Amino acid sequence: MTARYAVFGHPVVHSLSPRIHAAFGTQLGIAMQYAAIDAAPGDFANALGAFAASGGLGANVTLPHKERALALCTEASDRARRAGAANTLSRLNGQWHGDNTDGAGLVHDLTERRRLDLRGRRVLMLGAGGAARGVSPALLDAGIGELWVVNRTAERADALADALGEPGRVHTRYWADLGNLGAFDMIVNATSAGRSGGIELPFSLAGNRSLAVDLSYGEAAVSFMAWASAAGCEHRFDGIGMLVEQAAESFALWHGKRPDTDPVFASLSARADSLQTAD
Repeated sequence: MTARYAVFGHPVVHSLSPRIHAAFGTQLGIAMQYAAIDAAPGDFANALGAFAASGGLGANVTLPHKERALALCTEASDRARRAGAANTLSRLNGQWHGDNTDGAGLVHDLTERRRLDLRGRRVLMLGAGGAARGVSPALLDAGIGELWVVNRTAERADALADALGEPGRVHTRYWADLGNLGAFDMIVNATSAGRSGGIELPFSLAGNRSLAVDLSYGEAAVSFMAWASAAGCEHRFDGIGMLVEQAAESFALWHGKRPDTDPVFASLSARADSLQTAD
């Protein structure tokens, strides 16, 4: 029987993960099925249980389930525990084991593919949910100078800062403070604002050499990318590169082989450029 894998989210119809993992499987000659499963927050645990009962061996998890996914795991990697969220689940001995490949995917995309040096950067993290939790530890490990976390619900920003455990480098502020924080070397949009309309930010956050990164892609990233362009950010990237790299990390966990990501990234980027958006 062909091994079964899936990505869980809500909504998830837009996800490129099935296409990415199919390409990886073809590249390495591994037969597998990979589906997209939409589960509302209240249905996620039952949907994941049903997937396991049907023979599911591994799952990726996207918005809004990453923190809940970790809670459903019997065991978790250090990076998942540190993030407080899991985006990769592996079925071992009848139990779910959680990991988080988001941070590794983002850092690999920025430092290996884009050849950018993250060391010493003053970084603004917009959002404090599962996406922000997934990438923040890896950014700190990559040597950024400071991480400023701003979230519309201040308590969540404080909880993320506490979890990271580096009060000397990690700071929180209120959303209303954005206009008073000065310019940042790197601005990361980890909110879902682009999915629900737009995102309005003061241009004072960006310098002409700033790096702007949206962890979303396609239509969900259009608003933030437009702001970054208008603000004059030198480098502007959506989440396609991170998506491909975190998927490769997940694939390696499940199959013991890391695929070559360059052809898949090139294919998705060319498609996005031709359509103006990736669905």
